[in-house]
Amino acid sequence: MMRKKLKQNKDYQQMENNYWLTAPETYKTLFGLVEKYSPSGSEADAVNWLVSRMAGLGYTKSYIDGGGNAIGVMGDGPRQLVLLGHIDTVPGEIPFSVENDILYGRGSVDAKGPLSCFVDSVAQLGPVPDWQIVVIACVDEECDGMGARFVLPHFSPELVIVGEPSRWDRIALGYKGCAWSSIQISSDVTHGASEEATACEIASELWGKIRTWCQEYNQSRSKIFDQIMFSLTNWYSGKDGFSQWARLVVSARIPPGFMPEDFYAVLESLAPDAIISHSAFPTPAYRGEKNSPLVRAFLPAIRSNGGQPAFVYKTGTADLNLVAPAWNCPGLAYGPGDSTLDHTPNEHLYLPEFQKSKAILIDVLRRLTKK
Repeated sequence: MMRKKLKQNKDYQQMENNYWLTAPETYKTLFGLVEKYSPSGSEADAVNWLVSRMAGLGYTKSYIDGGGNAIGVMGDGPRQLVLLGHIDTVPGEIPFSVENDILYGRGSVDAKGPLSCFVDSVAQLGPVPDWQIVVIACVDEECDGMGARFVLPHFSPELVIVGEPSRWDRIALGYKGCAWSSIQISSDVTHGASEEATACEIASELWGKIRTWCQEYNQSRSKIFDQIMFSLTNWYSGKDGFSQWARLVVSARIPPGFMPEDFYAVLESLAPDAIISHSAFPTPAYRGEKNSPLVRAFLPAIRSNGGQPAFVYKTGTADLNLVAPAWNCPGLAYGPGDSTLDHTPNEHLYLPEFQKSKAILIDVLRRLTKK
């Protein structure tokens, strides 16, 4: 669904900054968050707003932690359940608007829609005896995941639900891992009439070898989630009169059982003479169990709200990859929205789907906490 771009003039900007105040209560959190443009590295305004919002919704406490994340805690019981979303977005501001039950704006799908669903559902549930339900709005998910990495030693949940768009009737059980490397080919400068290969030609040949290796690996693997996805994300080259160089930046989405170190080993075997540097924060793939307390709560909740539940496995990477293994607890991702709209200029969320997701999540929380 495409629409005409709205002109972002001064009057429209003024409406955008205050629209959540006059919105129906059921959409105040969602509209307020989407109005706050918060690309990675510039999340502070949105974080401050959300902490205040959670306090107003009756959370036991809400605060900003040392990593810059917004934290809301409901209840003070010994058992802990974490709902973790992210408050940052990719760059590229989209004018906020609501048209025919559709909310347009950066982050409406990825992932302020799911995060708002978490905040409102926990507020509606209220305190539950013996439980502490924690909502975490992480910063930096779209970059190195530093917000999620910061919270790891500070919580010990029995269960974690991560907020990512999967549509209201689907549960995301797995995400691919990711890693990237920079590969530099260097050689002496040669005359243009020389038959010796230039650094760019050697680099181009290397990329062909990487693609061939990837195709051979995937040949016996029919499911996309089990395949490796390589991409050439950047290419730089230059020379100084004496030497010439070409540098490739290669990223990979890797399946379960294939670790970032395996990806690095492949590159090093294909380019033994190159200078290779690797990503500081590689992330292994994650695949959750189908028979967990979370799944057993979501399936009947979706069915009781008129849906036919389905499992999905994503080719992207999420904070779920980090937190579920670190906390050694069952985890999955859930939230309203069409993930094919992530990062696009037409990002939008269907408001009735947001409402449906909240009803399901409240049902899930009641089943998990026996409230």
